[in-house]
Amino acid sequence: MCLKLGFEHLIVPQQQFTLLSDPDNITTYTFNTCVAQHTFCKHCGVKSFYTPRSNPDGISVNVRCLDKTTIENIDYKNFDGQNWEANVDGLEHLA
Repeated sequence: MCLKLGFEHLIVPQQQFTLLSDPDNITTYTFNTCVAQHTFCKHCGVKSFYTPRSNPDGISVNVRCLDKTTIENIDYKNFDGQNWEANVDGLEHLA
Protein backbone atom coordinates (compact mmCIF):
# COMPACT_ATOMS: atom_id res chain seq x y z
CA MET A 1 0.00 0.00 0.00
CA CYS A 2 2.84 2.44 0.79
CA LEU A 3 4.09 2.05 -2.79
CA LYS A 4 0.71 3.08 -4.16
CA LEU A 5 0.49 5.98 -1.71
CA GLY A 6 4.08 7.11 -2.29
CA PHE A 7 4.82 7.03 1.46
CA GLU A 8 8.57 7.19 2.17
CA HIS A 9 9.16 6.32 5.82
CA LEU A 10 11.53 8.27 8.05
CA ILE A 11 11.17 6.82 11.55
CA VAL A 12 12.15 9.11 14.41
CA PRO A 13 11.81 8.66 18.19
CA GLN A 14 8.55 10.12 19.54
CA GLN A 15 10.47 12.48 21.84
CA GLN A 16 12.18 14.03 18.78
CA PHE A 17 8.91 14.60 16.90
CA THR A 18 7.08 17.91 17.22
CA LEU A 19 3.79 18.57 15.48
CA LEU A 20 3.95 22.18 14.30
CA SER A 21 0.34 22.54 13.20
CA ASP A 22 -2.91 22.44 15.15
CA PRO A 23 -3.63 18.84 16.28
CA ASP A 24 -7.33 19.53 15.71
CA ASN A 25 -6.52 19.40 11.98
CA ILE A 26 -5.61 15.70 12.06
CA THR A 27 -7.60 12.55 12.68
CA THR A 28 -6.35 9.11 13.68
CA TYR A 29 -7.61 5.59 13.03
CA THR A 30 -6.43 2.11 13.91
CA PHE A 31 -7.30 -1.34 12.61
CA ASN A 32 -6.35 -5.01 13.03
CA THR A 33 -3.89 -5.05 16.01
CA CYS A 34 -4.68 -1.38 16.89
CA VAL A 35 -0.98 -0.73 17.54
CA ALA A 36 -0.33 1.45 14.50
CA GLN A 37 -2.01 4.85 14.71
CA HIS A 38 -2.61 6.25 11.24
CA THR A 39 -2.97 10.04 11.19
CA PHE A 40 -4.49 12.04 8.37
CA CYS A 41 -5.17 15.69 7.65
CA LYS A 42 -8.91 16.28 8.16
CA HIS A 43 -8.96 18.72 5.26
CA CYS A 44 -6.95 17.10 2.45
CA GLY A 45 -6.57 13.47 3.60
CA VAL A 46 -2.76 13.37 3.37
CA LYS A 47 -1.06 10.87 5.68
CA SER A 48 2.05 12.83 6.61
CA PHE A 49 3.02 10.78 9.69
CA TYR A 50 1.86 7.88 11.85
CA THR A 51 2.89 5.61 14.73
CA PRO A 52 4.04 2.35 13.10
CA ARG A 53 3.35 -1.14 14.45
CA SER A 54 7.00 -2.03 13.77
CA ASN A 55 8.27 0.86 15.98
CA PRO A 56 5.46 1.90 18.34
CA ASP A 57 7.89 4.17 20.24
CA GLY A 58 8.54 6.16 17.08
CA ILE A 59 6.82 8.29 14.50
CA SER A 60 7.08 7.45 10.82
CA VAL A 61 7.18 10.71 8.88
CA ASN A 62 6.42 10.73 5.16
CA VAL A 63 9.60 12.23 3.67
CA ARG A 64 7.55 13.44 0.70
CA CYS A 65 5.69 15.80 3.06
CA LEU A 66 8.84 17.56 4.29
CA ASP A 67 10.20 20.80 2.88
CA LYS A 68 13.37 20.12 0.91
CA THR A 69 15.40 22.28 3.30
CA THR A 70 14.31 20.26 6.37
CA ILE A 71 16.75 17.35 6.00
CA GLU A 72 20.29 17.38 4.62
CA ASN A 73 20.82 13.64 4.14
CA ILE A 74 18.76 10.45 4.38
CA ASP A 75 20.18 6.94 4.64
CA TYR A 76 17.64 4.68 2.90
CA LYS A 77 17.25 1.00 3.80
CA ASN A 78 15.23 -1.29 1.54
CA PHE A 79 12.28 -3.11 3.09
CA ASP A 80 9.87 -5.57 1.46
CA GLY A 81 6.59 -4.06 2.62
CA GLN A 82 4.54 -6.35 0.40
CA ASN A 83 5.69 -9.22 2.61
CA TRP A 84 5.64 -7.25 5.86
CA GLU A 85 5.15 -10.13 8.31
CA ALA A 86 8.05 -12.13 6.86
CA ASN A 87 10.42 -9.14 6.90
CA VAL A 88 9.51 -7.05 9.95
CA ASP A 89 12.20 -8.68 12.12
CA GLY A 90 14.84 -7.17 9.82
CA LEU A 91 13.78 -3.62 10.65
CA GLU A 92 15.92 -1.54 12.97
CA HIS A 93 14.00 -0.65 16.11
CA LEU A 94 14.32 2.55 18.05
CA ALA A 95 16.12 2.27 21.36
